[in-house]
Amino acid sequence: MSPQQSEHAAQGTSPHGRRLVLACCSTSIVIVILDFTALNVALPMIQRDLHTSVSGLQWILAAYGLVLCSLQMSAGAIGDRTGHRRTFRIGLCIFVLGSTLCAVAPTLEWLVFFRVLQGIGAAVLSPLSLSIIAGVFSGEAERARAIGTWSSASGIALAAGPLLGGAVVDSLGWRYVFWVSVLVALIALLLTRHVPESRTATVRGADPVGQVLMTVFLAALVYVIIEGPGHGWDTPLILACSCVVVAALTALVPYELHRRHPLIDPRFFRSVPFTSAALIAMVAVGAGAGFLFLSTLYLQDARHLSALQTGLWLLPMTAMTVILAPLAGRLTAALGPRIPLLIAGAALTAGGLMYTLADAETGSVPALMAAFALNGIAYGIALTPVTQMVVSGLPPAQSGVAGGVIMTSRLVGQALGIAVTGAFLSTTLHSTTHRSPTAFAEASLPAWWIITACGATIALLGTLATTPWAQATAQRTGLLFTDPAPPPNCRANP
Repeated sequence: MSPQQSEHAAQGTSPHGRRLVLACCSTSIVIVILDFTALNVALPMIQRDLHTSVSGLQWILAAYGLVLCSLQMSAGAIGDRTGHRRTFRIGLCIFVLGSTLCAVAPTLEWLVFFRVLQGIGAAVLSPLSLSIIAGVFSGEAERARAIGTWSSASGIALAAGPLLGGAVVDSLGWRYVFWVSVLVALIALLLTRHVPESRTATVRGADPVGQVLMTVFLAALVYVIIEGPGHGWDTPLILACSCVVVAALTALVPYELHRRHPLIDPRFFRSVPFTSAALIAMVAVGAGAGFLFLSTLYLQDARHLSALQTGLWLLPMTAMTVILAPLAGRLTAALGPRIPLLIAGAALTAGGLMYTLADAETGSVPALMAAFALNGIAYGIALTPVTQMVVSGLPPAQSGVAGGVIMTSRLVGQALGIAVTGAFLSTTLHSTTHRSPTAFAEASLPAWWIITACGATIALLGTLATTPWAQATAQRTGLLFTDPAPPPNCRANP
């Protein structure tokens, strides 16, 4: 949206109306996050009711995240062309429909399919809620406060998700987690009547081929990781899907290099800080998603806690994330990104190690609480320095597109984190013939070592990205985007 359009939208909306718009957008991002965090504590009950395996539980979470990360950038571009409010309303309607169908899903297969529908709606809500805020709040200070409120709402949803989900599951059952989403989404839909219609002045062209290639690549990759342990890594189906992964990625990169407005511009990855930021975002969110997935199953299967008790035990993790996320910005501003990333990496590494010391049923509770808190510290600190690294060396006009790539990296990490940790868990459980009360804790140890390695990876990438050599690559990459002329042999988007 151009400044003139933003100013016009702001002038046409009263202060009370702007507050209602902010409430609408904040509510929408809350339900997007709640449908991941709150549902985690319901997984053991879903497993019993629908008689599914660990891989089935992975698909319940991964299907939602996979669609969300695949379609988010395209959904934002569609909203720029057709109107933010109109597309936002459609997204809410799809989300309501998907949530309603999830609440009445008779089987695992139908639940996964309806989660895909939910993910389509969420893919619209996530980018457009921020676009609407940027259009309605024109002043820099006012816009910063509004975005801060929007971000805080997502933090509250992250913290309250396991606790709210546990209370709902224990008192009403897992299906009511989706009915809560329906109710909140309907409130947001009612509030959209206060949202002014707006469009972006400069609209990026569509990239349907790139969208299809990226979706096929991610879907095949997640399928291989989740289903590999059950089918066998050398079976024809898994090998065929692995070939699809390689073929889609091989076709995506050269195709995107020749687009005027690519879905994801590969030239960004010539910058070491940008590439490191994308990997850190993917690793940090993946570790967090895997941590939550394993912890929920561990607390209820190995320690035999209820869903509500699980939510209470997870409070150290979510509380530290919410408390430290705003403080991480000040720390990054004062010290640069390296020190915060080293702290985040060390905390995640220590958290993974502490978890391996916790006894399956009794004892080692302090170690378990420390692991939760350390993971919350890592997640709360790691993502803020990434923002600074993303824009390093890039022109301001490219910051929005680059930020979209990083947001997609975070969502890809969420889907892959669940897939990878669950795959290690499934592999070990399949090979375990004696199912003692501590079988789950023992089976999950390889996955915890993966999460521990993620902490070391964050620290290593944070150090590499802040070297003078890395900063020089960022400056050279920024020069690639200063020439408005399209590259040679560039194909204009239709």
